[in-house]
Amino acid sequence: MSTIHEFIQRKPLTQIIISHVELVAALFSGILILIAWLVGNETSSIILYILAFVIGGFAKAKEGMEATIRDKELNVEMLMILAAIGSSIIGYWTEGAILIFIFAVSGALETYTMNKSDKEISSLMELQPEEAWKLNSDGTTTRVSINELTLGDHLVVKPGERIPADGIVMRGATSIDEAAISGESIPVSKQVNDELFAGTVNISGAITMEMTKANEDSLFQKIIQLVQSAQDEKSPAQQFIERFEGTYVKVVLIVVGFMLFLPHFLLDWDWNTTFYRAMVLLVVASPCALVASIMPATLSAISNGAKNGILFKGGVHLENVSEMKAIALDKTGTLTQGKPIVTDFFTREDLDFKTTLTTLATIEAQSNHPLAQAITAYAKINGIDQLPSLPIEDKPGFGLLANINGQMITVGKPDFVNKEDALAFHQGIAETLAAEGKTVIFMRDEKGIAAAVALKDTVREEAKEAIKLLHSLGIKTVMLTGDNETTAKAIAKEAGIDQYYAECLPETKVEKMKTLLKEYKFVGMVGDGINDAPALATATTGFAMGEGTDVALETADVVLMKNDLSKIAYAVKMSRKMQRIVKQNIIFSLSVIAVLIISNFLQAVDLPLGVIGHEGSTILVILNGLRMLNRN
Repeated sequence: MSTIHEFIQRKPLTQIIISHVELVAALFSGILILIAWLVGNETSSIILYILAFVIGGFAKAKEGMEATIRDKELNVEMLMILAAIGSSIIGYWTEGAILIFIFAVSGALETYTMNKSDKEISSLMELQPEEAWKLNSDGTTTRVSINELTLGDHLVVKPGERIPADGIVMRGATSIDEAAISGESIPVSKQVNDELFAGTVNISGAITMEMTKANEDSLFQKIIQLVQSAQDEKSPAQQFIERFEGTYVKVVLIVVGFMLFLPHFLLDWDWNTTFYRAMVLLVVASPCALVASIMPATLSAISNGAKNGILFKGGVHLENVSEMKAIALDKTGTLTQGKPIVTDFFTREDLDFKTTLTTLATIEAQSNHPLAQAITAYAKINGIDQLPSLPIEDKPGFGLLANINGQMITVGKPDFVNKEDALAFHQGIAETLAAEGKTVIFMRDEKGIAAAVALKDTVREEAKEAIKLLHSLGIKTVMLTGDNETTAKAIAKEAGIDQYYAECLPETKVEKMKTLLKEYKFVGMVGDGINDAPALATATTGFAMGEGTDVALETADVVLMKNDLSKIAYAVKMSRKMQRIVKQNIIFSLSVIAVLIISNFLQAVDLPLGVIGHEGSTILVILNGLRMLNRN
């Protein structure tokens, strides 16, 4: 995997220099053309025009010849070289030089467009600090290069400094600006054991952190790898255009070859007119604009997504997202918070709320079960944080037994505390709570059921909004979950999901995904766990949550860095806009080529106008593609 410095040096910096040199050469050739036109002296003008040819056309001519030798295929650059040479042969030096000038300008602009996508990422990469304060065993700190850090190192980060590596907070509390990674402008509070990401900014408090990931495995490096692979992977449409280019160029050269003599015999044109019209055809029939219709827009869209916390692994996924008709979503950790919280607490009429909750929390504090931890957290919210330690008996799968002040207390499922009494408690409240998709735990003392606590893995508020956004785009939503029918139905209703499948194993999710693919053809899948990976791989487009497992991140086609489901709707709108721009570019470029070719046969367009029409259309489609950089 590339280091940050290698990435910056190899791609963006090199391309910046190349684009600047190309632009300067193009402008200088333009100045030479203007001087030659003003001079008027034929010999001096020709010398200046030749200089303009060489200076303005060198970069594209070199690129075209290298590509022709490497691929053994003629290309657009070779067409332009031949057209310019042909123009000069028949004495149209000014037109040939202008052709080279505009072609050089459009080439520099295209290089700039490609560079723009890399530049957006390299500016992010440069945020990672070069050095860190390493905490020594004697309590002192040493300034070291991040390349010298190893897993488990303790690092000190002062206010205003950037986090040097991925890790967790060991001591202290602070606020972190994570906008560089998530695009979220509001600082995130960090406490002990909270996760930290390299390159983010420590705003308020000094903290000690432990490095938990090697530099090459950090989130920054994952971003580099994903974006690099996305830029290198071309969409099907782009691949088709590139295949089409080679065939098209051959056809144009064959037609131009016939054009060099047939009109003289068939249409009674003189030889000068025949050759002139062949050169005009060579210019106007070149597919420059068509070739530039897709790639600038695709790279701009990938860059836009990266700035908004959406990492596409290739242009093909942008196309697939634009066609998406349905999307399946995992429940736990995707639609929901991924951990239960207490939603309701009921006590017997003769008991005090706080005293009863203290008793329950004291028992649950001895267990590490997620439901027990949720009840303990609920007690702390209600001001109960001093919980004594006491012996309990754990009955796995059922509940807990404890002896408090000589009284036996039972906590657990209805079957464990007497099902009949549990279901009758509080006028049968358990049935109502279960219908809402909640898990109900009971506490029983010597007098009967003392309390009932309802817990639920709650739906994220942002998930509800995301589902509404997807519906507004005409996308059907489906939930795939391993939960029982009752819980799945309640969660689906609360989230606004169109359809759900309960009690899904990993293989069941794949089966349901295949069914959806048959019906909708283009189907997305959102997940974060190992069990979601098979379905992510089966879907047309797999979306992984940024905090998901490594398997999910590797399998998915798109990564949502901030776990924000609303970004899916943004991705859909962005990809659909990109497809509209690409279609606009293709229709426009083909229309211009057709009009110019017809006009040439009718002798209604001369070489200067043909040059302007052809190269102007190329510049326009590139600029149109750059609109994808707009974050709105």
